[in-house]
Amino acid sequence: MKYGLSLHTSSPALGLAISSNVDDVRCQTWDLGRETSNYLHPYLLDFLSPQTWQDLGWIAVANGPGGFTGTRLGVVTARTLGQQLNLPVFTISSLAAIAWQWQQTGSIAISMPAQRGEVFGAVYNLNDNCQELTTILPETVFSAADWDTQLAVFNPEHHHVIPQSANLADTVVGVQALARIANDRGDRPHWSMALPFYGQHPVINSPIVK
Repeated sequence: MKYGLSLHTSSPALGLAISSNVDDVRCQTWDLGRETSNYLHPYLLDFLSPQTWQDLGWIAVANGPGGFTGTRLGVVTARTLGQQLNLPVFTISSLAAIAWQWQQTGSIAISMPAQRGEVFGAVYNLNDNCQELTTILPETVFSAADWDTQLAVFNPEHHHVIPQSANLADTVVGVQALARIANDRGDRPHWSMALPFYGQHPVINSPIVK
């Protein structure tokens, strides 16, 4: 029996989740603020027990949008684990994880304030049995006016606005669930494909430390 391990570090909190199947999910969060980089590895080691690294079958990580430093920390950690353990690494949008957590069927718009008055936004659809989340509009940085236009075009049934300072660590359960769905359908993304989504940062979509 193999386990999946998920990390969420895109907000000022750490979220970890592990499971062997959809009915056996263990998760924990810590409000670490700027200390996440100092405590991530010891907390991860403690959280993993009683499982071991050899029990893992895949890794997942929230790859943004969110804080630059925290997002990068989580992605680099996931890539390193994937490389060292020869495991696939799933990257899950922070906005998709939020949409999954709401468990509201139909179309769901998720938006979060970005810098310079812009907006991180995406639109998803959750099917009737809450088992599949489809991306209608992938996470993108919009001006406030352009985001309003997108909302008018897609006319989502639900629209959730997430404060920029929100603690997103609890949505690590969404990261875990979406990664497990992808894993169960046979996806095996190579660790080198795991990249952060910064949106507004100059190094957007550029390779990070190998």
